[in-house]
Amino acid sequence: MKAKAFAAVDLGASSGRVMVGLVEPGRLALSEAHRFGNEPVRAGGTLHWDILRLYRGALEGLRKAGPVDSIGIDSWAVDYGFLDASGALLGNPVHYRDARTEGISVPVPDERLYAITGLQKLPFNTIYQLVAARATPQYDVAAQMLLIPDLLAYWLTGELGAEYTNASTTELVDVRTRNWSLSLIAELGLRPSLFPEIRQPGSVTGYFGGTPVVAVGSHDTASAVVGVPAAGERFAYISCGTWSLVGLELPQPVLTAASREANFTNEGGVDGTIRYLRNVMGLWPLQEAMREWEISDIAGLLRAAGGEPALKHLVDLDDPVFLPPGDMVGRLTRAAGLPDDATPAVVTRCILDSLALAQRSAIEQAQELAGRAVDAVHIVGGGARNELLCQLTADACGLPVLAGPVEATALGNVLVQARAAGVIGGELAALRAVLRETQQIVRYEPGGDPAAWRAAAQRITT
Repeated sequence: MKAKAFAAVDLGASSGRVMVGLVEPGRLALSEAHRFGNEPVRAGGTLHWDILRLYRGALEGLRKAGPVDSIGIDSWAVDYGFLDASGALLGNPVHYRDARTEGISVPVPDERLYAITGLQKLPFNTIYQLVAARATPQYDVAAQMLLIPDLLAYWLTGELGAEYTNASTTELVDVRTRNWSLSLIAELGLRPSLFPEIRQPGSVTGYFGGTPVVAVGSHDTASAVVGVPAAGERFAYISCGTWSLVGLELPQPVLTAASREANFTNEGGVDGTIRYLRNVMGLWPLQEAMREWEISDIAGLLRAAGGEPALKHLVDLDDPVFLPPGDMVGRLTRAAGLPDDATPAVVTRCILDSLALAQRSAIEQAQELAGRAVDAVHIVGGGARNELLCQLTADACGLPVLAGPVEATALGNVLVQARAAGVIGGELAALRAVLRETQQIVRYEPGGDPAAWRAAAQRITT
């Protein structure tokens, strides 16, 4: 069979790119066609995504990609744009790090909300954004709400829809029926007509110049989990970048009171799976600190941090104080009890030790709450390049860490398209077998002092 080409439009919180995957039986090769920046813009006191810049970057990338057999789009979750009755966008989408949802509540008890949606309570979830948006003029005239990848797909094809894995992150989808919870939407005072029909990964959503646009796992973590090269079911995954999404892949949601109290989420995955996970702050604090330090040499910084004493300085990275941008170094040093003149190496070691502990905690809790033990931890995404973090995670968890592929999101996007085109057959296990045969994976064995990690975990929780 002749190789087919698939374009993956992959939008991240700090950059976007268009990747091209060449797929045939026994071969999966990925190359970058175009990369472009994603810089939020503050206007009128509100933090926005520069969505037209992202769309222009996607178009330029598709032009550079040349002829492809289909296109798939993935991005971060929860954010959206409103369209009016003519299909025009009503203002730039608001960034999830904007302060507009602070103090916003919904008239539905947490227990009932979790029983319906299975979602982790996060202040930037779409449900809170929409409740906040009800007071705006845009809401009054809005005819449709489209999540970011669905908005770009609409501009490419003219077809409206909501891809399931991303819709499942809104806290407005019934986790059992996998469709919008119209009763919840009505109870919140939102208009059901805003919400387009949900479509499943693998379906053709429309055409761009004659090329099919395929719904993939359009939430980037859904595509990244497809891109986890696991053999069997006994694995935990960490999709590590700005955020660390830490969890298990399950056949059914976990909706117990203990799961809700632990703030675990049940997001939709490809092939009807559940991404049972918790959001951990990830590498965002390090990215912000490096920006403040004006340091771009991550390799040198990690070498220096690796020489610092282990587990000496720790912070709770789940503390919301670390969520907004600005003064990250100051917030970290104050929380860790560090002097104002703490070196970048010391602060970096504090961040990475703390992140390894947060990931350990999420993996241990996920196993306990879901009743499933794991034998290995897969780290995919940009964090798979961070050798110090990968080794610290193995040490913290007492489990082998398999790092890679770095491009798991784009690979998962491409694999779903390739299956839809008939190049690859089978379920997720078959897609992951292709990854194990074609992608580089680095194994880290646990080391260090397990007692020291247990004691450090206790320090964080107390």
